[in-house]
Amino acid sequence: MTALLINIAIALIFTGLINRVRAFFSGRRGIRIFQHIYNVMLLLKKNAVYGTTTSIVFKIVPVAYFVVLLCSLCFIPVGNFPALLGFDGDFVFFIYLLALSRLLLLLGALDTGNSFEGMGTSREALYGALAEPTLLVILGTTALMTGNTSFGRVVEMGGYSMESNILCFLILYIFIKIIIIESGRIPMDDTRTHLELTMIHEAMVLDYCGIDLALINTGGWIKNSALIGIGSMIAYSISGFEISYLLFLACVVIITTVFIGITESFKARNKLSRNPVYIITVDVLAVLVFFIAYIVTLEINI
Repeated sequence: MTALLINIAIALIFTGLINRVRAFFSGRRGIRIFQHIYNVMLLLKKNAVYGTTTSIVFKIVPVAYFVVLLCSLCFIPVGNFPALLGFDGDFVFFIYLLALSRLLLLLGALDTGNSFEGMGTSREALYGALAEPTLLVILGTTALMTGNTSFGRVVEMGGYSMESNILCFLILYIFIKIIIIESGRIPMDDTRTHLELTMIHEAMVLDYCGIDLALINTGGWIKNSALIGIGSMIAYSISGFEISYLLFLACVVIITTVFIGITESFKARNKLSRNPVYIITVDVLAVLVFFIAYIVTLEINI
């Protein structure tokens, strides 16, 4: 339970930290660090409104989306605090949970019959199909180096080798890119825009409001926390750092928020035609990390 609470705390504070970093580098005072939570609390007080063209699918998607992502968070341990759930092969099960959450959003968007949400759905489906292999390759790299396919057993291994520290930083970099892709942040998308023709994730939730929109937004925070927890856990397990995991996790959260905040302050959004190339580049880097890990396991001097 402690691990779950820590992961939830990261989910709640992560977006606020990014907003503060972005405001600092933009020369603005910025909003409160917990303003996004306050906004969700306001949404929870409002009833949902449904269009006449939607079916029961549209209504159950927000709850199912939130529950699936919260379930995925239960598989992630934090240092010596075990996860609520875990078994051999939960690597693969976790990926299926993320894929299921994406499928739910796609179904909810398509159920409206809205052309804008249809465009967002097609883009999200393409980007998801390109991004999910990255996570699968990284988890395969972890299984190769640790000999385990369970998150809990990977954490128990502690440090692997100082020679693999380069893999640690590469994996953290890849997971930051995955978070940017999954959360639709710059340069993939701009969460602050409301131009339907250019939106990706936001276009899929145009017809949601009230408590339904609150559940979807909170589910997105949980997904970010899950990716941060997995990235930190994998990087720590194959590195030779002799520090506590909680300190390492805190450093990863700070580095991730600073990286994303600076990126959103100084970089423009990509053209939609460039996004697939952006994701494929991350895929290629993940494959490179896999081959480096294979060489390290064979103890071949490069």
